[in-house]
Amino acid sequence: MDSVGVFYREAGAPDAPKLLLLHGFPSASHMFRDLIPLLADRFHIIAPDLPGFGQSDMPMRSDFAYTFDGIADIIDRFTVKVGFDRYALYVFDYGAPTGFRLAIRHPERIAAIISQNGNAYEEGLSDGWNPIRAYWHEPSEANREALRALLKPDATAWQYTHGVPDATRVSPDGHSLDNFYLARPGSGDVQLDLFGDYKSNLALYPTFQEYFRTHRPPFLAVWGKNDPFFLPPGAEAFKREIPDAVVRFFDTGHFALETHVAEIAAAIRDFLPR
Repeated sequence: MDSVGVFYREAGAPDAPKLLLLHGFPSASHMFRDLIPLLADRFHIIAPDLPGFGQSDMPMRSDFAYTFDGIADIIDRFTVKVGFDRYALYVFDYGAPTGFRLAIRHPERIAAIISQNGNAYEEGLSDGWNPIRAYWHEPSEANREALRALLKPDATAWQYTHGVPDATRVSPDGHSLDNFYLARPGSGDVQLDLFGDYKSNLALYPTFQEYFRTHRPPFLAVWGKNDPFFLPPGAEAFKREIPDAVVRFFDTGHFALETHVAEIAAAIRDFLPR
């Protein structure tokens, strides 16, 4: 486990309150490139690339099982190595089941949670998951290969622009870099493995919800309301377990930071104590 190298971005004073940023599919820590400067005066920020993503190592599939448990194991050890013993957690997409695993393992380490289109409820899943659900129910080679369409450059660009009223606000930098990483040899099969394993996250939803209900961490949901994958009811559902949760919707899509980074940064600054 310690042999998997993790690339990370870091900003802010080491003695400031700690904030861990966890990205999602198919991106990497570069998705936080505009958010980090808006928060670095107040927080010690670390944003790692998950294993198999971005500049972190992408071990051979024969040497590393690409599951969300496996990714969480690496990031768990990573937080220890960088001295993040208590921190606020910002999660997005794949970062949510990764971060929520850290929370149920070490609830004492989590000072607060910010979820940006990071789901933990069945009602948050749209019909956009149906092709992946088909692979869960019948993990045939045909159903696996059908998912490669989700890894094509046009599909990545669509994730960034769908639901955005003015697509010219979305820089091509993000999805262009994502597509560069997706084009690496072996990357496609890594992502297909994770599509298949995503069902393990649904199995853990009751456990995540029990954590929210028992520990009630300060919770902020900042949600692109036009997300084609994670629906607004998934954001509202956090209030069932955490009645004081703050839920903010923005008129944008899945990658809300691409269009509303200033508004989301302001919401975080208002939400998190100094």
